[in-house]
Amino acid sequence: QVQLVESGGGLVQAGSSLTLSCAASGGTFSSYSMAWFRQAPGKGREFVAAITWNGGATFYPEALKGRFTISRDDSKNTVYLRLLSPLPEDTAVYYCAADKSLTKVRAGNGDYWGQGTQITVSS
Repeated sequence: QVQLVESGGGLVQAGSSLTLSCAASGGTFSSYSMAWFRQAPGKGREFVAAITWNGGATFYPEALKGRFTISRDDSKNTVYLRLLSPLPEDTAVYYCAADKSLTKVRAGNGDYWGQGTQITVSS
């Protein structure tokens, strides 16, 4: 059983960079592909980024490319999401997910999810 805990959210001014962290425990972190999703008020869950189990490849939806960066540090069992220049429309709860299948985690069907961390971007 893998536990995921997100941190780093809060209130941020538009244009100021922010990095979220997702710490994993209870499993072999390096075996898991990881992803970030977000859900804004009144909207469905949206895929933000994913990274393969070995960090060899990253994936972003076309609409968000260049604005987010996903990375991982297996020595710390942590995956990161950097928001390069947040906009008010990036306000949402951000979740990390883990699965041994990259396909599943990218599709939002990962076996493990964190509780989420709120980001509010002020203009």
